[in-house]
Amino acid sequence: MQIVFAPTVPANAPILAVPVAKDGVAKINWSAIGGDVEAVATSAATAARFAGEAGSVIELFVPVDGAVRQVLLVGVGAGEIADWEKAGGAITARLLTSGATSVVADLSAGATPTAKAAAHFAAAAAQRAWRYDTYRTKLAEKSKPTLTEITIAGAPDGTDAAWTEAAAVTEGLDLTRWLVTSPPNVVYPESFVEKVTKDVEGLGLEITVLDEAQMTELGMGSLLGVSQGSRREARILALKWNGAGADAPTLAFVGKGVTFDSGGISIKPGAGMEDMKWDMGGAGAVAGAMKALASRKAKANVVGVMGLVENMPDGAALRPSDVITSMSGQTIEVLNTDAEGRLVLCDCVTWVQQAHKPTTIVDLATLTGAMIVALGTENGGIFANDDALADQLIAAGKTTGDTLWRFPLSPAYDKLIDSPIADMKNVGPRGAGSITAAQFIKRFVDEGVKWAHLDIAGMVWSDKPGTNHDKGATGYGVRLLDQFVADNFEG
Repeated sequence: MQIVFAPTVPANAPILAVPVAKDGVAKINWSAIGGDVEAVATSAATAARFAGEAGSVIELFVPVDGAVRQVLLVGVGAGEIADWEKAGGAITARLLTSGATSVVADLSAGATPTAKAAAHFAAAAAQRAWRYDTYRTKLAEKSKPTLTEITIAGAPDGTDAAWTEAAAVTEGLDLTRWLVTSPPNVVYPESFVEKVTKDVEGLGLEITVLDEAQMTELGMGSLLGVSQGSRREARILALKWNGAGADAPTLAFVGKGVTFDSGGISIKPGAGMEDMKWDMGGAGAVAGAMKALASRKAKANVVGVMGLVENMPDGAALRPSDVITSMSGQTIEVLNTDAEGRLVLCDCVTWVQQAHKPTTIVDLATLTGAMIVALGTENGGIFANDDALADQLIAAGKTTGDTLWRFPLSPAYDKLIDSPIADMKNVGPRGAGSITAAQFIKRFVDEGVKWAHLDIAGMVWSDKPGTNHDKGATGYGVRLLDQFVADNFEG
């Protein structure tokens, strides 16, 4: 989707979108639309019970100079940034496959946004247009997207700078959604690395790739244990952005990248197993966030680490009751090979601490089904060893709409993963499954390092459209991490 900014409405704009505040129909500058349309348009809005609620849309055809003009009235509610995002996404959702190729949003005819709100309005419109039609060879003409351009007319001063940041996040979301949506025969550890490195080329990121031989030398028996049943070799991909100088504290993002999760020997039920192509949603979010940060030249030092494996059943695969040794030297009794994400994350957490010495680590993972049982698809779960860090992430989630809900950690839960023959087992009892998974990762965090674990199992894929996404990959985590950095790591 191409976003164009213009000082005024271009002549002969085929479709005009006018933002309307809550109960703001009477405040619309109808003369900007052209012709004597106020009576007709107001009556139509009243008949449709349109009151400017955020994201609501009505479509009008009004007489202008002997012709008919198509006008969308788009609600922006109370005018908060989230309301403007709903409006931008609603325009695209309404017109994407309508046959229309372009639309002009006139920000001077109705409600007036701030520069940041205008940029987020445009960004949501662009983000809502993302689709994955690569393998759809018989798509009906009426189902094909036609809308290719949205012109934002009359945006306030300062919108260009705000758009630069919003556009960077949009590009990050595009990468994440592509990774999460692509089938597992297309996205696997090696191809994930190839796609991401190509996509971020020229942005100034320092790229490190570890193959299985290097990981073996480092003693990553936990991560490699997950991978050993697959013919696809594991990889670790690290993207480092130095935007604040060498002396600034380093923040690390760590993402679980299980490109397909069969469950291994503890194989999953067949129903729904196809969803496990997006079990790399945490790594996908880290890749997208790092692209966004580099694209907007964030003034922060951040490293994003993605542990990439495929978990498959095979004669060489991990068996329930095997004991493996992690990079940290701690031993793990594997009781369930489908609790594999934590085995990937623990070695990635150890490696990033040794290689980059971050003061703060945030890991993201589609880790537990128990999290979906607890929170459904409305919030991601957060666990943290530092209250201030948890509050910062929760605040960033509220700002962006990638919301989080905090869960507890305590020694009582930690005891549930003690093993009688090793340092720990990889699963606890049925109860508190998400908490014991977090307690497992916490055992690999060094003393004094601030750490948060985000269990986003219910958030990376959606069965219903949202403000800035259609059904499918949401891109959850990209906006959250970018906002977290902007709020807390940039001066």
